[in-house]
Amino acid sequence: MIRIPILIFFLFCSVCVFAQSDTTLLSITKNLPGAEAIENVQAYYNKLSAQLDEKLSASLNSFQKLEDKVQKKIAKKDSLLAGKLFNEVDKKYAALQSSIEKPLQALKNKKITQYIPALDSLQTGFSYLSQSGARLIGVPKEQLQAYANLSNQLKDLQLELQKVSDVKAFIKSREAILKEQLAKLGYSRQLKQLNKEVYYYTQQWNEYKSLLNDPDKACKKVLYLLKDNDEFKNFMAQNSVLAGLFQIPGGSGSSANAIPGLQTVASVQQQVGMNLAGSGVNPTQFIAQQTQKATLELNKWKDKLNSLGGGTEELEMPDFTPNQQKTKSLWKRIDLGFNIQSTRSNTWLPAITDLALSAGYKINDKSTVGVGAGFKLGWGKDISHIQISGQGVSLRSFLDVKLKGNFWITGGFEKNYQSEFTQLEQLYNINAWQNSGLVGLTKKYKIGKKAGNLQLLWDFLSYNQLPQTQPLKFRIGYSF
Repeated sequence: MIRIPILIFFLFCSVCVFAQSDTTLLSITKNLPGAEAIENVQAYYNKLSAQLDEKLSASLNSFQKLEDKVQKKIAKKDSLLAGKLFNEVDKKYAALQSSIEKPLQALKNKKITQYIPALDSLQTGFSYLSQSGARLIGVPKEQLQAYANLSNQLKDLQLELQKVSDVKAFIKSREAILKEQLAKLGYSRQLKQLNKEVYYYTQQWNEYKSLLNDPDKACKKVLYLLKDNDEFKNFMAQNSVLAGLFQIPGGSGSSANAIPGLQTVASVQQQVGMNLAGSGVNPTQFIAQQTQKATLELNKWKDKLNSLGGGTEELEMPDFTPNQQKTKSLWKRIDLGFNIQSTRSNTWLPAITDLALSAGYKINDKSTVGVGAGFKLGWGKDISHIQISGQGVSLRSFLDVKLKGNFWITGGFEKNYQSEFTQLEQLYNINAWQNSGLVGLTKKYKIGKKAGNLQLLWDFLSYNQLPQTQPLKFRIGYSF
């Protein structure tokens, strides 16, 4: 008789546990991104995948052209050495170019060597959602299919990243061979070019990897919703790429696939317990304390590497001053800004505030060129006679060159329409526009994440203007 209540109790607990897990899953259903948002994510990753192939192909072409120049240079001094160094190298380049265009099936059996944490988490997360469709009540089939499609796409993208390893391994091997010979032959210029090519290839890949490691809002939301779900954690331990690389408890990383020589936590605890037997020290606490000390020490070294430009998969040491803008996308090299300049009233003009927008393109780390446009807002003659009016417009061009620290030399040419206007047709009169030639200093500063600048400029063409404007201009600017 006692067995029946006990059986009922255990059945009740099982139902409650299952219901709690299911409720946890159901609670996130209404917050999941829709099919349209997921299709936008797919389009984003498709674009990145195409860019990856394009950049890999361009890097190979660039390095091959450099090798051709080096080959001709070495052949002039030692034709036998040139023949030995560049024997069938063209075939190797052709094979690599062909592998970039190969379908992903050719990469299925390759070992993953480029691990991107965000991609792994996203792929596993959307795979989990697509397989939990029966319990995601209220989520339409097309939305679940979008999750499955994105999961498959991310899995393919992780495979495609193996092309990066192939290209990088080849370029590094060629660099090692050519470096040694160029140094012996005294070709310092070619050696510097070689160093530049390898450095910028690595930087370009790091830029690309940072994009892959920074998912959009929809993906971040999914990861946030799943992070406390125990069922998903178990799924992650069984199906993620990380689970295949390491022996995660409960994961798919069996001893056959595990890294040779890598011990499990249990085996380490057992060994430490044997060594500390009779000492009265708790093995678990001892391991935790030592791990904490090691983590602190590793973080110190990590900070040092980051300060030197590391923190990525490898640290390149260039023998030249690199241009950090070279591998950035066009949008990241654009610096949008806004500045204000006020002019007091005179006999001819009221008090005016120039409001201007600008867009600068970073040529390199020390120079920016750009254009802008402004509107001249009139305030009237004095505080007793305030009258808001449009007092003209301006078109601007500028060049900033870094001087030292946060100080920059600024030069520019501007066209100013210095009259009140009521119709756009009035601006078509070229003769009504005045020229300004500016040169001066810019002080750039940052307060938290906000960037701004202060400018003191001399208009050396102001003395020829009618009506004459102030030769010295003080501007306050902000960057978006």
